[in-house]
Amino acid sequence: MEEKKKLDISQVIGFALIGAVLVWYTMTQKNNEPLVETPQTENTTSIPTESITSKSSLVDSLRQAAATQKYGDFAYSAASDTDEKGTTTLENNVLKLTIANRGGQIIEAQLKEYENYQKKPLFLIQDSNADFNIQFNTQDNKSIHTKDMIFEPYFSKEGENQIASLKLKVSETQYLEYRYEIKPNNYMLDFSVRSVGLENIISRNNEIDLEWEMTTKRQEKSIKYENQMTALHYEKEEGKYDDLSVGAEDSETEENVDWIAYKQHFFSTILLTNTPFEKASLMSESLVVDALTDTIDTKKFNTTAQLNLTNGALNYDMNIYIGPNVHEDLSSYNKGIENVMNLGWGIFGWINRNAFIPIFHFLSGFIGNFGIVIILMTLVVRLLMSPLVYKSYVSSAKMKVLKPEMDAINAKFPGKDNQMKRQSEVMALQRKSGVNMMAGCIPALLQMPVFFALFRFFPSEISLRQQPFLWADDLSSYDSVFEWSTQIPVLSSFYGNHFSLFPVLASVAIFFYMRMNQGQQMSMQQPTQEGMPDMQKLMKTMMYFSPLMMLFFFNNYASGLSLYYFVSNLLTLSIMYVIKTYVIDEEKILAKIQENRKKPKKTSKFKQRLDEAMKQAQEQQAKQKGKK
Repeated sequence: MEEKKKLDISQVIGFALIGAVLVWYTMTQKNNEPLVETPQTENTTSIPTESITSKSSLVDSLRQAAATQKYGDFAYSAASDTDEKGTTTLENNVLKLTIANRGGQIIEAQLKEYENYQKKPLFLIQDSNADFNIQFNTQDNKSIHTKDMIFEPYFSKEGENQIASLKLKVSETQYLEYRYEIKPNNYMLDFSVRSVGLENIISRNNEIDLEWEMTTKRQEKSIKYENQMTALHYEKEEGKYDDLSVGAEDSETEENVDWIAYKQHFFSTILLTNTPFEKASLMSESLVVDALTDTIDTKKFNTTAQLNLTNGALNYDMNIYIGPNVHEDLSSYNKGIENVMNLGWGIFGWINRNAFIPIFHFLSGFIGNFGIVIILMTLVVRLLMSPLVYKSYVSSAKMKVLKPEMDAINAKFPGKDNQMKRQSEVMALQRKSGVNMMAGCIPALLQMPVFFALFRFFPSEISLRQQPFLWADDLSSYDSVFEWSTQIPVLSSFYGNHFSLFPVLASVAIFFYMRMNQGQQMSMQQPTQEGMPDMQKLMKTMMYFSPLMMLFFFNNYASGLSLYYFVSNLLTLSIMYVIKTYVIDEEKILAKIQENRKKPKKTSKFKQRLDEAMKQAQEQQAKQKGKK
């Protein structure tokens, strides 16, 4: 049997009150109805305009209150009608920039004349890989980060120059302005940061920090090689250049910094300031742990620079360079930014700047194939170095002619006890014959700066980028004739998952060069002395070890560099063969030596002191022998 539902007394009272309210509302509405009839529209609901306006005003008021609570005086900009997703484009024939209203910063930078390794348009800034922010406090203790704020954009032109002015407003006459100006056919932007009418708004008691972050994207065929060439460079104290390590992680805090460069292999993004940053904290972190799996980003860079107020206002004139690492172009700005290119220190860099770069660009000015340019440049360099090769070979030939007499001295004064006497006699023989042992070493030493200079030149020359030659599709990267996907422990991480042919050819050429050179050296080598290393065995070991190291070491390097070493060693072999076969006559050398022996020799003061020292050493050696 179902239980009957009962009404509670409270429910009865509630229903009664609701009914009373409905009756009162109906009566008052009827009394307030106008007497004039209004047209009726069938199936139409009318919403009073005053209701919409009041609701909109309420939303705006709430929005303004929230903005004021968070941003203080800068709520004017935060609550403005400026499209927060809007952008402004600055463009010339080489560079295209997209500047966002939010943050007033560059969100895209395309180099129109270049492509990445996938043959797609090359962007140095894209997909939120860069972030520019100025952080400061207001007088009412609000922390402002410009990257989160909405700037109002203004576009204009001055002649052929395009200008974008982005203003973070407090009012129509008070604002923080970022001003960008791009000129025709130029990768360098004029950029300024200045405040107008904010002297009583920006706090002078807190630091003002410029924060610039960037994650560099892969642009080249070999991310491992590109990562090795990617680094943070900077100039401090006007004329002192430095950089952070290309290794895993590095950081520095510097003073009076004039410019900071996020340098990639062939491209750079550089921030320059006319008023040096009083203090800057710099950080670099490598993002390539395994080149086979880490294939998108190379480095993460971060800069925090301190800005100062001048009479209560920010006023910094700067420049931003977004473009290729071309030595002549970077040098033309007279800012020292050409030092981002690692052409070698000291004499190595001097040789590159004053010899190899001009020679290379002269040849490439009328020859379109850069492989041919490298071969011709190699020919020029080897011909210029041939006098040194000749002097070195002549010195070796002289030592070869004297070898029978030096063997006789070694036989006459055998053993460790006669070592000083033996060396003295050998030096006397060489002096009388007009032969200098260092004459063969000095030409070889003079060639070493050329070797190391070229080692830096080819990886830095952007003209070789994506230029094909024979089987190589890019002379600035490795040439691959065979690749595999299987990960081989140790080998894959060091050698790579590809096989390059130019390093093999260069290794073969250097093997035969060292073999020919060793044959000449061994023919004049003195017998191994007691207690001394066997130089013949050492040279034989190097003859096999050096080509093997080149084979592994150059497999991931620029194929243009391997091409140079291959052609260079072939030319050196040819020059040595010509000198040995057609130039040097050992009989004439022997006759010249005999003639030199007849001439009186003037002993220099240095030689006199050396002979005296050796004589004393011999006497001391004899005394020790007598005691025993």
